[in-house]
Amino acid sequence: MTAKIGIFFGSSTGCTERVAHMIKDEIEATGAATCEVMVISATNAKQFSKFDYLLFGASTWNIGELQDDWGLTLPVLTSEGLTGKKVALFGCGDQFGYSSSFADALGLIGDRITELGAQTVGWIIPDASYQYEFSRGVYEGVLMGLPIDEDNQAPLTAQRVVNWTHWVLEEFGLTPVAA
Repeated sequence: MTAKIGIFFGSSTGCTERVAHMIKDEIEATGAATCEVMVISATNAKQFSKFDYLLFGASTWNIGELQDDWGLTLPVLTSEGLTGKKVALFGCGDQFGYSSSFADALGLIGDRITELGAQTVGWIIPDASYQYEFSRGVYEGVLMGLPIDEDNQAPLTAQRVVNWTHWVLEEFGLTPVAA
């Protein structure tokens, strides 16, 4: 039986949506799971329970604010479908233009869903290619998910997505299917 992964995102400019589909394509190419990609504000949290694992994607707007879809949805989320569920986070931001709030959405969403009983996975230690001053998405020096900076580092996106996606699959306990 193939695992089912729900990828829920919010996107105003299309960047986070593109990344969500890149992740979906990478996961499905491994044969380890099937994915469904949905806009978080256009769905219902009751959908969470139909998936074995979840991925949440959001961009950070202005100075540390959630993208509109998540801004509407996050405050009304309950533990339904989240308790005990493994959830990986990814987000888009601008580490140079908004260096003091880069990928804050990772922390805003991560903190809230952890309070609701989810277990966040897919944390990464930022390497020297990331150049920001502060992020609420960092806890004890580790990023709570995958930050993407399409504004300044678009050439790094594809490899970051591949590396992180395989890390997340490992943390989900999913093994790529041999061809």
